[in-house]
Amino acid sequence: MPLRKHRCRFKSYEHCFTATEAVDWLHELLRCSQNFGPEVTRKQTVQLLKKFLKNHVIEDIKGKWGQEDFEDNRHLYRFPPSSPLKPYPKKPLYQKNVIKFPEWNDPPPGTSQENIPVRPVVLNSEMWFKRHSIAIGEVPACRLVHRRQLTEANVEEIWKSMTLSYLQKILGLDSLEEILDIKFVNSKFIVHNVYSVSKQGVVILDDKSRPNCSDLKQPMYLGFEKDVFKTIADYYGHLKEPLLTFHLFDAFVSVLGLLQKEKMAVEAFQICCLLLPPENRRKLQLLMRMMARICLNKEMPPLCDGLGTRTLMVQTFSRCILCSKDEVDLDELLAARLVTFLMDNYQEILKVPSALQTSIEERVAHLRRVQVKEGLLSGLSNLHWKVM
Repeated sequence: MPLRKHRCRFKSYEHCFTATEAVDWLHELLRCSQNFGPEVTRKQTVQLLKKFLKNHVIEDIKGKWGQEDFEDNRHLYRFPPSSPLKPYPKKPLYQKNVIKFPEWNDPPPGTSQENIPVRPVVLNSEMWFKRHSIAIGEVPACRLVHRRQLTEANVEEIWKSMTLSYLQKILGLDSLEEILDIKFVNSKFIVHNVYSVSKQGVVILDDKSRPNCSDLKQPMYLGFEKDVFKTIADYYGHLKEPLLTFHLFDAFVSVLGLLQKEKMAVEAFQICCLLLPPENRRKLQLLMRMMARICLNKEMPPLCDGLGTRTLMVQTFSRCILCSKDEVDLDELLAARLVTFLMDNYQEILKVPSALQTSIEERVAHLRRVQVKEGLLSGLSNLHWKVM
């Protein structure tokens, strides 16, 4: 943001800018950005600058901030002297009095490698028998152990813990506490989203009351497409909660910072989408597929005069996909950015991450083989190997 000298009420202020200059500069920056695009409006830019003022990214020339009273006018603003960014949570520092475990090569205190005291050993019959047994490979006793079966709840908990660990690793965080309340993550949702899917990868619900649309005929009147689109938009617009849910809002927004690394962002979105309720994931899959097909259909009549199809899709459905309870104004830009990325990569994002699934299934199979409960088999406790 260019800074220069301004005059206001017969007084000069260095290194500042007017509200209009900020709107002009940021609006142009967002329109040229590959993460936002030309559909960003000037009104959305003003809303973003209001959030900047509220969160002390900028302040007025007298140092006031915290309110969303930013307007597109000649009022003067400046950047604060210190950064408002919050650092990511860091790992706690180790205490100075941590107990150091001795290494195998460490000599005992008060001794040296050159002069290690050796205690004379007197071999009695019992010790001789032990050494003799070890030398010939005799096993004093053999115990048979019984396998413990993993329950469905165990498997679901493994899916939950390993999925969250993968997400934390991709985001590069020491903890997920800042972006996600783990208590609200349902392990049953994750397992359902992985295994209860159709051949096309769409989540299958247990509800059998869904209508069968296979008998629908071709459109018979002019404007049929607009009416269908309006009906779908009204349905999604009246949802009580966005498809990505309120409690996962921070998790999805945190992934937006990875969009420059497309492969990493896709993996993070894949995992976040696994945490959705199956009904939400199914609706998101069907909606994104519809949006992508409409944008690619060159024979589709215009659905809105004066507005491109892609821009219309983003503006119509972004709020029903991503929205928070509090930061309503800023949600428009965040949602538009996320939905644009989803439209370009929805086929990959709405797949189950293969590396994660393979890792978890191998882990479960391993635990089913080796996680055991000790028990003795009567009559075999004195089983010995015999030396021929």
